[in-house]
Amino acid sequence: MKQALATLAAATFMATPAAAHEWTLVIHGGAGTIERDRMTPERDAEIRAALDNALDTGAAILAEGGSALDAVEATIRVLEDDPNFNAGRGAVFTAAGRNELDASIMDGRTRDAGAVAGVTATRHPISLARAVMEDSPHVMMAAEGANAFSIEQELEQAPPEWFFTQERFDALQGWLNRDQAMGDPAHPDYKFGTVGAVALDSGGNLAAGTSTGGMTGKLYGRVGDSPIIGAGTYADNRACAVSATGAGEYYIREGVAHEICARIRFLGETPQEAADAVQAETLELGGTGGVIVLGADGDWAYSFNTPGMYRGAISDGEDGVVAIYGDE
Repeated sequence: MKQALATLAAATFMATPAAAHEWTLVIHGGAGTIERDRMTPERDAEIRAALDNALDTGAAILAEGGSALDAVEATIRVLEDDPNFNAGRGAVFTAAGRNELDASIMDGRTRDAGAVAGVTATRHPISLARAVMEDSPHVMMAAEGANAFSIEQELEQAPPEWFFTQERFDALQGWLNRDQAMGDPAHPDYKFGTVGAVALDSGGNLAAGTSTGGMTGKLYGRVGDSPIIGAGTYADNRACAVSATGAGEYYIREGVAHEICARIRFLGETPQEAADAVQAETLELGGTGGVIVLGADGDWAYSFNTPGMYRGAISDGEDGVVAIYGDE
C-alpha cells in the first residue's frame, strides 16, 4: 500500500502508485509538533493502537458492502471517544474553560453536507452533523440551536465531565499563564489534534468527515475550518474526498478541501499533486497542518508541513498501515 514520506524542508510528500481497490479508508488524528523525542514508547503504541482500532471499525463496514458515509461516521465516532485526540472526549478547552465541538460530514454522491459548530453536550458531534444533513433543511447549525437539535434528534448527550481530560485542562492553564489570547493561531501550543476520515465504497461513492475541539484557548464564538464545507471537509464523486487538520484560519481563507478537489477535477492532477500544491499555497498565507485526500479512482495521499501527523489507511485485500512521524 502507498505510504507518504515527509520531507519537511521541502514540504513534499511522495508515495508509490496505488493498486486498484474496491474500497479504501484513510484517516487522520491531527498534525502538529509530533516528534519522536517527545513521544514515550507507551504513548507511541497507544496512538497506533487507537488508529488501528478506528481503521478496523470503518473497514468492517466497507468490507460488508456498506456505504462510505456510514464508514466515515463510524470511524470518527471511535476517534471522538478516544482521549488521545482533540475531538469529543479529549477536546481542548476554550479560553473560558469549556469544550466546544465542531464537526462536518459530506456525501460525495449527492454533495449533501451537514455541519455543527460550538456544540457542548453531544457525545458524537459527527453524528449530529449527519443529522443536520439528513434531518434538517440546513447545512450548518451552531451553539445552543445545534444543542437543541441534538436533543430533538435523540442523540446521546454527555455531561462536561465526559469531555474533560486532565492533559487538555493542564494545557489550558499553561496557555493562560502565557497570556496568548491574541497570539499566533499557528503556534504549536494551540494543540491541534482534529480527527478526520475519507472513504471510497464498493459502489464507487466517496464521503468525508472531520471532527474537532478546535484550538486551546480559542476565544468566544471562534469557529475553525473543520465544520466549514469546502475548507476542512469536502467530498465529490467527480473528484475526491478531503479532510484537513491544522490552522483553520488559513485553511478557511484558501478553501483548502474544495481547492484540492477542483485541481483534481479540472486539471487532472493526482491527489498527491493537488494536495501538495494547495498546501504550498496555504503556507504562503501562514499556518501549519495537513490533509488526507482520496480520489474517485482510489488513489490517495497525505500532505502535511508539520513534524508529524497521526494517520492511517486500509483497502480491501490489504492490511492497514498507520504512521505518526514525518519520516514514516
